[in-house]
Amino acid sequence: MKIGIYGGSFNPIHFGHTGLAQWVVRNTDLDEVWLMISPNNPLKDASILADEQVRLREAKEVIMRLGDEAKGIIVSDFEFTLPRPNYTANTLKELQKQYPQHEFTLIIGEDNLAIFPKWREYTYLLENYRILVYPRKGSGKSVEQMIDELRIAHIKEVQLLANAPYFEISSTELRKNLHN
Repeated sequence: MKIGIYGGSFNPIHFGHTGLAQWVVRNTDLDEVWLMISPNNPLKDASILADEQVRLREAKEVIMRLGDEAKGIIVSDFEFTLPRPNYTANTLKELQKQYPQHEFTLIIGEDNLAIFPKWREYTYLLENYRILVYPRKGSGKSVEQMIDELRIAHIKEVQLLANAPYFEISSTELRKNLHN
């Protein structure tokens, strides 16, 4: 099976997350998208995160409420069992060990591609995994420019999901609105 790993804090999960996952399952060669709930993103402030079990439960509830619309979308707590802080490269290595029959693809936002050199073992990720990039506003550079700047000799595949619908929402905005 071809599995897309869509990781994040999902703090909170929203229709942008689920809408993108639904679109990817329906419009790419991936059989499933696993929403990989991250207990703690090493590049984000942990103090703003809701409890990991709460985020996991909320994600499962949202996917369950979507019913057949969420076919092929799996909520995963796989990273909860890994040493912390955890990094995406470790997650994919462990997934590959436990599920050698699957082919994994990383799904990230364009904003994350812009900071990819800050990711632990980012060259390993680029060399070994296909990466699907969801367009986001504000980077100021094309995906091609960002890939060129990475200056990696061998990149497996980085593909912009150019036809994906744009969701004008973020978890940061939701938290800010809830706070206000």
